[in-house]
Amino acid sequence: MNALPDPHRDPRGFLRGLFDVAVARAQPHHALPALLPAPPRGRTLVLGAGKAGASMAAALEAAWPADAPLSGLVVTRYGYVPPDLALRRIELVEAAHPVPDAAGEAAARRMLELARGLGPDDQVIALISGGGSALLPLPAAGLTLADKQRINRELLLSGATIAEMNCVRRHLSAIKGGRLAAACAPAPVHTLLISDVPGDDPAVIASGPTQPDPSTCADALDVLQRRRIDVPAAALAALRSGALETPKPGDACFARNTTQMVATPRQMLQAAAAAARAAGVAAHVLADDIEGESRDVALVHASIARAVARHGEPFARPCVLLSGGETTVSVDPGTRAGRGGRGTEFLLALALALRGEPGVWALAADTDGVDGSEDNAGAWLSPDLLERARAAGADAAASLRAHDAWGLFAATGDLLVSGPTYTNVNDLRAILLL
Repeated sequence: MNALPDPHRDPRGFLRGLFDVAVARAQPHHALPALLPAPPRGRTLVLGAGKAGASMAAALEAAWPADAPLSGLVVTRYGYVPPDLALRRIELVEAAHPVPDAAGEAAARRMLELARGLGPDDQVIALISGGGSALLPLPAAGLTLADKQRINRELLLSGATIAEMNCVRRHLSAIKGGRLAAACAPAPVHTLLISDVPGDDPAVIASGPTQPDPSTCADALDVLQRRRIDVPAAALAALRSGALETPKPGDACFARNTTQMVATPRQMLQAAAAAARAAGVAAHVLADDIEGESRDVALVHASIARAVARHGEPFARPCVLLSGGETTVSVDPGTRAGRGGRGTEFLLALALALRGEPGVWALAADTDGVDGSEDNAGAWLSPDLLERARAAGADAAASLRAHDAWGLFAATGDLLVSGPTYTNVNDLRAILLL
C-alpha cells in the first residue's frame, strides 16, 4: 500500500488516497479466486450482472483451470469494461444504468435461455454486483421495457431506499428475486457477491436474481403506493392476486446453492481506516450501512464533526471520520432538479451546516466512480468552500434547494472525477479534522 500524502500539507490528496485505498480493497481479484467452487463433472456456466461484472469475470477466468469447461455471459454498465480486458471463455456485453435499455433486456433473456437444459452434474457461478438490477430488465407479464424504464426513473426520484426499490424490481421482473436460480435448477448455483447495499443482504444486491426472496407482492404494492408510483393495470392486478410472487426461502430450487461475499462496504472502510492510521491519523468508522436523505445524514455528520473540532469529543484531532451506506435524494414531483448525486448533495448540506468550520475537510464519493448519473465520483469539501462558491457566483443554499450540487462543485473546481473503477461497494464518506 502506497503511503498517503501528509494530511496537513495536502488534505485533498490525503482524502483522495483514502478513496483509492477503498476502491482497491473492493477489487474482486483479492478474494474471488479463493471462493471458486471446484469444476464439476459436467459444465460450468458463468452468469453475471453488475458494475463489477467485467473485473469479476476476469478474476474468475484467470483462476479457472485451463482444461476445465467454462462458458457464460456477463452484463455490465456501458464504459465499465477495462481497456486491457481480454476474456476468452466468458462473453461480456454492456447495457444501460441506472435506467435500463433494450441491450440489458436482451442479455437477461439470453441468460434464461442459457440456463435451460442444465443438469445436476453441471453448475452455475453467478457473479453479482451493484447495478445488476438495472442491467437485467426483463419485464414480468403485463409490463414492457418502457414501463420498467418509467418505474425505475420514478423510484430513483422518489427517495425510495435501495431495499424498497429492489423489492419492487424483484416482483416486476422475470429474472430477479430468485427466478434465475429457479431457471438453473437442478444445477447448483454458486453466487459470488460484491455488496453495494446497507446490511449486505444478498436478496437486495442487484435484486437477488439467484436468492430466495422473503418479500411479497403485498410488500411491493405497499412501496408503490407509499411512493405514489403507478403501474399498468395488468401488472397491478397480478401483484394483487399474487401471480407475480417470487421463489421463497425453503424452495427446492435453492437446496444445493451457495452464496459468498467477495467484497463489502465494511471491508473497504476498514482498509481506508488502516491506511489513515498508518499515516498517523486516528480513524473512526461510524457505520457502513447509513441510509436516509443525503441532507439529513449530512446534518448528523456535521454535528459530530463540530463536536470533535470544538470540544475534542468524542474523538481527538487529528482524525478522520469514515462512513458508508447508501443515502437518497428525494425530488418532489414536478420539480425541475439540477445536476448531482447523493454524494455531492451530502457534501453541500455538510458545508452549509459547518459554515466554514476551520480545519474540517471532507470527501464523499461513490466507489463505482459515478455519483448519481454524472461523470464524477463525488467531490471535496474544504473550509473555504462557501466563500469560493460565492466568488464563483454560486448560491449554496439555492443550489441545495434545486438539487444542483454538481453545478456548485463544478464552479469551484472541487469535483472528484475518477472514471469507472470496475467495482462497487457503495458510498465512501470521509471527514478529516485537523
